[in-house]
Amino acid sequence: MNWRLCLGVLLGLAVSVGWAQDLLGERIRKIEGHKQNAYFTQGIFHNGDSGSSSAIKALRHAKHQGQYERLVIDFTTSEIPRIYGHLSEAEQKLYLDFFKTKLAGPIKSFGKSDKVKGFNFFPVSAGQEMLSLEINFKQAVKIDVFYLSSPGRLVIDLE
Repeated sequence: MNWRLCLGVLLGLAVSVGWAQDLLGERIRKIEGHKQNAYFTQGIFHNGDSGSSSAIKALRHAKHQGQYERLVIDFTTSEIPRIYGHLSEAEQKLYLDFFKTKLAGPIKSFGKSDKVKGFNFFPVSAGQEMLSLEINFKQAVKIDVFYLSSPGRLVIDLE
């Protein structure tokens, strides 16, 4: 009887925490290894349980025929690490968490962008090599996210 009460309390807390962060109302997407043309304005995404230890060596961008702006995060390995991301339309920010990942060196500014105001890297845990990246946008954006291999790259198309 006592274990049922504990289970009920734990489930109640888990549901209330989920609602407090509004994660239960978000669609969770698994990103693919090719362009999908599935733009979204807010939500959570990940690349699954796979992922190796890696380091970020560059963050670059380009404009494609006036249609969209592309951000590319280059990794030192042939595959990307485990990634979780959250696009917040209200905050006009993209939050990315990279597991078993560190910075290979200083990341320089990538020049002028029509959509990106700035970005910041935050080392979360030195022992477990977890790194967070916050990208601030000038206005609300729609994104399409996918990854490429050999070398590992995370690609974020902005509209």
